[in-house]
This record gives sequence, structure tokens and C-alpha cells, in this order.
Amino acid sequence: MLAVSNTSADLEIDELAALNKAAADVMRLQILQLLKQDSFGVLEIANIFEVSQSRMSHHLKILSSAGLLTTRKEGNSIFYRRAVMGASTMDLVRGSIIKAVDHLGPNSQIQIAVARIYRERAMQSQSFFEKHAGKFTDVQDLIAGYQHYADSVKDVMQNLALPEQASAMEVGPGQGGFLNPLTVIFDRVIALDNSPAMLKVAKEHCGTELHNKIKFVLGDTEVALKQNIKVDFLAFNMVIHHIPSPSEVIKSASKLLNENGYLLITDLCPHNQSWVKESCGDLWLGIDPVDLNQWASDSGLTRQHQVFVGLRNGFQIQIQLYKKDNT
Repeated sequence: MLAVSNTSADLEIDELAALNKAAADVMRLQILQLLKQDSFGVLEIANIFEVSQSRMSHHLKILSSAGLLTTRKEGNSIFYRRAVMGASTMDLVRGSIIKAVDHLGPNSQIQIAVARIYRERAMQSQSFFEKHAGKFTDVQDLIAGYQHYADSVKDVMQNLALPEQASAMEVGPGQGGFLNPLTVIFDRVIALDNSPAMLKVAKEHCGTELHNKIKFVLGDTEVALKQNIKVDFLAFNMVIHHIPSPSEVIKSASKLLNENGYLLITDLCPHNQSWVKESCGDLWLGIDPVDLNQWASDSGLTRQHQVFVGLRNGFQIQIQLYKKDNT
């Protein structure tokens, strides 16, 4: 009988065996393919593949044990995403599996199911803002009002290399607190929101004197793309954690930018205060800066600045500035 040893070679053999097991199932490979575009909860993934939650949990456990997936908590839910690969031998093997999976074409049935999940998330978010449009500032101030980090945003923006007659767009302007500063810097400003009630609130709070400087557009980034809108500066101010599919929206945002344009994102860092889901309509408990940087990089954007602002109530805000690569 062979003696059991714990050498590094034995551990690598175990890892390789776990990887082979993880890759030896069609559904598990499809799960890896799915998680290229976003992170999903266990129940969401089970619904996408039309299997029981217990069966899906089994597949996800195998993928996680093989080092192919990582998790994060969103309130009482566990969300899965692909692991970030390093430079070790085993990570190179994992990366080759993922590369092979990505080479395959998307499964149309899975994409239809994903679209349904995104619609459900969007309806949840939009319903909240339609209901609470008139009280948005009070709700937002439960976490952090713009005034708490305005100076930091101003510092990040002061050295932008902008063309003459530059244009800007804010997605989800809330009550319009950030629109006013934008009109000082930019010749043309667009306020984009998919909630009619919130867009009306923003317009009312901006005042009639700014209406000739701001164009209010009902819709999301996909609507803006269909209207062939292009801007030099695009801002998501405390919005990404309300968006059903952040990675897809950042891809759209990149397409809306002119060459050498800028994307500004201010948002919450990851936290564990799940009360914000019900009280503030948050879909995500903050956004991981690593995820943001990866999504931006995948969309042809390069990070220019990164600032973190701590707040007394336990939240931390991140300010991320990206620039569109000159292609």
C-alpha cells in the first residue's frame, strides 16, 4: 500500500484531478461560459439551466473546488463568478480550459434565459425608483449624498484633456445634483434615465435656466446607442449598484464614448449592509473595484485615477476614472 504524502507534487496532482473532474461535464463547461459575462446567484443559474437548486449547487461546488469560480455574498444570497487567474502552473491549466470554453459560440437558449434574468432584475430596480422618485434624495442620503464626495470628484475631473465644445452624459442622474457641475465644464450635457418619474424629478430640480443646456433622454445606454449618441465624458454617479448587468452596461458605455473619452464611475465598495436592498433599491451590495477594472479593460478602457472616500456610516465610496483607448 502506497504511503500518503503531502508534497507539492502530490497537491498539484490532486488539483489537476479536480480540474479534470470539473471539465468533464457539459453543463459545468456551459456554466463557465455563462459566467464570462456576469456573476449570478445559485437560483438564477439553476433557472437559466432549468435544473433544481440542489443539483446546480453540486456543479458549482465542483467548479469552485477546482479553483475555477469564486463567490461573494449579496445579503442572504451567494453569487458566483469566474476566479481571477494567476501565473502558477495550475492557473495556466485553468486558464486554458476557460480559453477553450470562450472559443465556443454562445448557446442561444442560455442567452434567452439570461435576458429574462436581466429583465427581472431591471423590473425590480425600476419599480423601486418609480415608487420612490419624489423621495430619492432622502433615500440616497441614508448611504451617502453627493455633497460628501463632491470635492474628490472635482479633483479627479480637473485635469481632463477635453476637446473644444466637449459633451457629457450622466446615466441615472437622480435629482440632478451632478448635472449642474457638468454644465459648467461641458458645452452639451445629456441626462439619461429609464425611469420617467426619475427623469421628471431631475428636470424639475435642475431649474428652467439649465433646460437649454441639458437634453433629457428617456432610456438606457442601449437606447442611446440606437440614437447614435456620442460623448466625450460619461458618468455613472452611484448608479452601477442599481444596474442589473453592470459588465454589459460598461461595454455599452465604452461604445458611447468618442476616442480618448472618459468614463467616470462613483459607487459603493462591497459592504454587508443588506438593508439597502429594500430601503434604497440596491441590486448589489457595492461593486468590487477588481470587477470594475476588469469590465473596463474588457471594454477597451484604461484606468486613469482611483480614489477611495471613507464615510462615517460604514460605507466606502470609490471614484474610478477610465479613458477610452485610442484605436
